[in-house]
Amino acid sequence: MKPVNQSKALFRGAFILTLASLITKILSAFYRIPFQNIVGDVGFYIYQQIYPFYGMAIVLSTTGFPVVISKLYAEQKEKGDEDRNRLLLLTSFLFLQAFGFLCFLVLYFGAGLIADWMHDEQLSVLLRVVSVVFLTFPIVSLLRGYYQGIGEMVPTALSQVGEQTTRVLTIVLLAYFFTKEGYSLYFVGGGAMFGSITGSILSALILFTFIWIRKEWGIIAPKRGMLKNYSHEAKLILKALVFQGLAICISGMLMIFIQMADALNLYSLLVSNGVGKDVAKSLKGVFDRGQPLIQLGTVAATSMSLSLVPLISSGRVKENPSFLKNKMITAIKISMVIGVGASVGLWAIIRPTNMMLFENESGSSVLGVLSFVILFTSIITTIIAIMQGLGKMLFPAVAVAASFPIKYGLNALLIPLFGTMGAAISSVITLALITLLLIFKFKHSLGIRIFSLRFLLTLITAAAAMILFLKGYLFVTHFMLGGYVGPRIEAAFQSLSSALLGGFLFLLIIVRGGVFLPHELTLFPFGSKLMLLLPKKDRS
Repeated sequence: MKPVNQSKALFRGAFILTLASLITKILSAFYRIPFQNIVGDVGFYIYQQIYPFYGMAIVLSTTGFPVVISKLYAEQKEKGDEDRNRLLLLTSFLFLQAFGFLCFLVLYFGAGLIADWMHDEQLSVLLRVVSVVFLTFPIVSLLRGYYQGIGEMVPTALSQVGEQTTRVLTIVLLAYFFTKEGYSLYFVGGGAMFGSITGSILSALILFTFIWIRKEWGIIAPKRGMLKNYSHEAKLILKALVFQGLAICISGMLMIFIQMADALNLYSLLVSNGVGKDVAKSLKGVFDRGQPLIQLGTVAATSMSLSLVPLISSGRVKENPSFLKNKMITAIKISMVIGVGASVGLWAIIRPTNMMLFENESGSSVLGVLSFVILFTSIITTIIAIMQGLGKMLFPAVAVAASFPIKYGLNALLIPLFGTMGAAISSVITLALITLLLIFKFKHSLGIRIFSLRFLLTLITAAAAMILFLKGYLFVTHFMLGGYVGPRIEAAFQSLSSALLGGFLFLLIIVRGGVFLPHELTLFPFGSKLMLLLPKKDRS
């Protein structure tokens, strides 16, 4: 294959996986809204207590291990050594199956202890249900890694979208049916967790279907005595899976660790400080309304910046320093600009947004603070992706792993003082610290100045102008609509219209302020339209 064709194949594959990732993340965020509307805040609390454990399995089967397997397989394929390709797949399968079985045993038999840690013993059954996913993730990881290794991204993409779609449909349909039949909320939660099993099974079936249709089993099937004959090579493969695979997996678990800390001690701290159990469950459920909002905001903020990562990887291979520097700075600037816009904008309109999505304004002040999580997760995700594109795996993993003890400790300090607001503040502080740590390492390692004073001043000006406009707009529209339409209809109109108008004002100030060069604007959706916002002398 010619270099140009290789480059096109790389970007086509990256685009397919990025698109699949966007679809699955959007589905993951949106289904929580009808689910919460069906089961209420207590039912949402039950689901969110267990979700971080499922989230870990998803990261294991989507990011770390498939990436490492695909990288190793592609390298062996170039050498034309068929036996070592088979050895790689066999060794990877045995390791992942052992690892998955260990995770299953820990979660299944440790469910009672974990539920006691959460101060809610009824959650143990749900933990056992979700533990089954760790038995299916190994084969899914292996086959995704194989297909990515041979440059075929469609099977991986279809398996991801199919898994998430099946899971979402299972969750919403079973929640509606079980709630309508009057089952307990914990039983409803168990049905929702069953969606993780149906999704993972379908994902495996999709991948096996590709193997069957293409008759590729003969290519990947192991040969007798392979481990014995290639014991040294097998040890090297295991080393790569353990160190590189787990490093990438941990780097992808930032929000899982944050949610895990909240699941383990937010409810228990509320109860131990005098809040009734039912009230504490409801408060945790209201707090968890922030998760779909954070997910949607983070997807918007990172989708464009992460699309530059394949360019950064190719730039490293070509050893083009100026190309690298330009793309890295652009990626981080994009993530910060959209992160600030999404965080500040959501904070300004959080009350009508809360009412529109979740039927009432409960916990709006707490969700407003949580909206700033979008900013920090956007920057963190982008910097980690860039560092991984440059081959730096360990430091991002260590930084992300540190988020759990920091968040857990800050919860213990702040929740007794401020309740769920303390948990929101602890999330923001934790992510701010991780962001500063990564920026410091990034600048120190590469010697790149990321933010200029003009950039920061323009960003602050745009954010302040948007806040003033949105607060005034909400006041005026409430005065005009109040009493004429229902509260939720009013909230929906305010939320949607203010998001459009506030977003346009923010982008206008950013573009006019010269934050992005004309050629950088083309990286945005409708970039040619954004060019029209530039002064005439700067358009090209």
